[in-house]
Amino acid sequence: MSELQRRLVHASGSVVPLAYVAGIATWPQVRVVAVAGTLLALGLEALRLLAGFDHPFYDRLTREYEQENLAGYALYAISGTVVMLLTPPEVGVPAVLMLTLGDPVSGLLSTGELRTVKRPRVLVGMFLTCLVLALPFVPPVAAVLGAVGATIADGVKPIIRGYVIDDNLTIPPAAAAGLLVGLRVVA
Repeated sequence: MSELQRRLVHASGSVVPLAYVAGIATWPQVRVVAVAGTLLALGLEALRLLAGFDHPFYDRLTREYEQENLAGYALYAISGTVVMLLTPPEVGVPAVLMLTLGDPVSGLLSTGELRTVKRPRVLVGMFLTCLVLALPFVPPVAAVLGAVGATIADGVKPIIRGYVIDDNLTIPPAAAAGLLVGLRVVA
């Protein structure tokens, strides 16, 4: 699968929070769908990692470095779900959109190289994308702080005991934290 196709699959996760925005689902219903999706992802990962189940689906959605660890799509589901469960929609929706839409934009802007800190143009692109995603939901101060959190989570790769922490896991909580702090500042 090409990187563009992988990015489109990544962006498809926007359907869950946007169902709330469009009035198709309530926030509690969105949370139930998110939990169900996370349980499905964890079930698939258990089959892949513990039972040796191999399917072309994994070749398309996982990268080589994910072969023996939880794949990025499972981390994506876990972090987005946790944020949606712990925050109100004005925080949860933009925080998840920063992962589902901001991260693919960042990926398209980067050269595909693995760097500890992404290049400035990628950081600026991620920040501006996240800022635009947050502004419809929160005041500007909160939007800026949420975008900063998401940009740092996307652009700086922490390594703990030799393991690179995947931004699919860190973007939503970092964005949510910035949004929440921003909402406190303006309150």
